[in-house]
Amino acid sequence: MQQGVRAQQREKTRQALLREGRRLFADRGYGAVGLSEIVSAAGVTKGALYHHFDSKAAVFRAVLESVQQEVGDRVAAAAEAHEDPWSQFTSGCQEFLTATTDPEIQRIMLVDGPAVLGWSEWRSMDETHSARHLSDALTGLAESGVIAPQPVVPLAHLLSGAMNEAALWLASSASADDLAHTRTALDRMLDALRTD
Repeated sequence: MQQGVRAQQREKTRQALLREGRRLFADRGYGAVGLSEIVSAAGVTKGALYHHFDSKAAVFRAVLESVQQEVGDRVAAAAEAHEDPWSQFTSGCQEFLTATTDPEIQRIMLVDGPAVLGWSEWRSMDETHSARHLSDALTGLAESGVIAPQPVVPLAHLLSGAMNEAALWLASSASADDLAHTRTALDRMLDALRTD
């Protein structure tokens, strides 16, 4: 019984650290946030933080993973709202753009993520949370003849790169129309892949 209570308390502490770390990183950026601020905001001791994370970068990595999972869940939900594979694919791609217009997600996932963790580690995490799903969708579309048979890995990287770049551009965009224009451009780009 005591073990269960301790495990719950540890998880509650971890979640508080992630919640407050996310809030602070999103608000001010990784470089402007100190460990002492995260600890204070979460209402825990530095020892409690070090029980879960060995550095500020480790807290950030866990926050980034959570954000990437959240975006992945949104993309999957948008895709699953449709029956036909093409609509699933295009809806998922469009939801990625929409999700990444959230300033919190932009800063953590697209701006600070690669800068803090390095490009290789960030790409590895991106691969785990979204690029693999994009490859799977493209493979299914190629196998069913919706798009021409082709090597899927380079196509998935090209599309992922284009969508990430569009999301970064939208982060600095000043016009309210830019998301709609970007969504239209994405639709045209994706439609060019179709065989029919």
